[in-house]
Amino acid sequence: MRETETKGAAFTSIPVIDISALFGEDEEAKMRVAAEMADAAGNVGFLYVKGHNIPREMIEKLEARAAEFFARPLEEKMDLYIGKSRAHRGYVPTGEEGFYDGTDPAKIDKKEAFDLSIELPDDDPDHVLGYRMLGPNQWPDELPQMQRDVYAYYEAATALGHKLFEGFALALGLPEDHFEQWLTKPPSQLRLVHYPADPARAPLEGQRAEWGIGAHTDYECFTILYVTAPGLQVMNANGDWIDVPPVEGAFVINIGDMLEAMTNGRFIATPHRVRNVPDERFSFPLFCSLDYDTLIEPLRQFIDGEKRYPGYGAGDHLVTQTMRTFNYLKKLVAAGELELPESEDRATAFGRREKEVA
Repeated sequence: MRETETKGAAFTSIPVIDISALFGEDEEAKMRVAAEMADAAGNVGFLYVKGHNIPREMIEKLEARAAEFFARPLEEKMDLYIGKSRAHRGYVPTGEEGFYDGTDPAKIDKKEAFDLSIELPDDDPDHVLGYRMLGPNQWPDELPQMQRDVYAYYEAATALGHKLFEGFALALGLPEDHFEQWLTKPPSQLRLVHYPADPARAPLEGQRAEWGIGAHTDYECFTILYVTAPGLQVMNANGDWIDVPPVEGAFVINIGDMLEAMTNGRFIATPHRVRNVPDERFSFPLFCSLDYDTLIEPLRQFIDGEKRYPGYGAGDHLVTQTMRTFNYLKKLVAAGELELPESEDRATAFGRREKEVA
């Protein structure tokens, strides 16, 4: 049989950290926050953050715009189908994406989504060159307030991401601005994810639960997540699944594959999944990446005799992993119209691995 490799500690809850000091000038207070972040990133791979400076009103507008969009008829949402975009932006219908092989309908991730990223024009030089994760967003003409409010949140959450990069740099003993050199135009993606209500999905006593999203680690450096309801679970070092319920006024932050690789495993990307709960649920992850051409490999100061992760390009890795999970891209690869930027071996050489057990 196969099981997911575990790392870190046998935690039973996720630490809550007030990061407000990162916005100030008190260097000692910053270092105290950084020490808490280092402990969470190295032992849990997840943390809640408070004191993030994103107002509640902005989050409420994000929720409202998502609810309005997903309530529209499917044919209208499909006008913005992600497969119509050369920059991987737009509507993701149920069944389009999955962390399974797609052959078992019972294992289809039970969600729909809307994906966006940094707004770039059609003549952006990287977009023209064919960088698939960079380019213009798709927006519904009928909902002008969606572009206004959702992109305002994207910019605020991206600014928070820069502040968290500063905190993680201090946590690693690096200069506070260490990551800024790779944050000029990153393909950091915001997803609006909708899990429709379905009372039939409530498991009966003794019945195995289904999953809204199967177990996985995130590809980027870290994720800034806001959710409206419980469902998220995280695996600890014993292989137990720990609930991560919403905490009022806090975001969930989790370490991704890139930061695990750059720290040579000092920070850990922890497997997580979403229970297929019967109630309606919205989830808003911002996947914080580095610039497309950034080389992701262990930084020299973290190589203590063994370089545990291969080097790879940030953008090529995101494209490869996306091609492995989105049906429209799988079809283009199968038809010979697209080629995976990375080999299969390299694409699966970091993050949580599955291993054979007796």
